[in-house]
Amino acid sequence: FIRQLREQISDNDRALVEGINKRLKLVAQVKSYKESRGLSFVDPQREEWMLQYLSRANRGPLSAEGLRELFEEILELTKREVERGS
Repeated sequence: FIRQLREQISDNDRALVEGINKRLKLVAQVKSYKESRGLSFVDPQREEWMLQYLSRANRGPLSAEGLRELFEEILELTKREVERGS
C-alpha cells in the first residue's frame, strides 16, 4: 500500500517538474517578445492577477496562504531561471 502511494507521489512530482519546465519555456518566450518591443519583463499586476485567479480556482486541501507562498516562489524561481537562460 505504501509503495503504491509513493509511486503515485513520484508520478505527481515528475508531472510537477514537467509543468515547471513547460512554464519556463513559455515565460522565456514572453520575455523575448517583450524585450524585442522594449517592454519590461516583470509585470507585477499580471502576477497579482495570476495569484488571484489561482486562489479562486483552488479547491484545496492547499490553503490560500500555501498557494500564495508556492506561487510567489515559483514566480521568483521562474525569473531567476529565465535570466540564467538568457
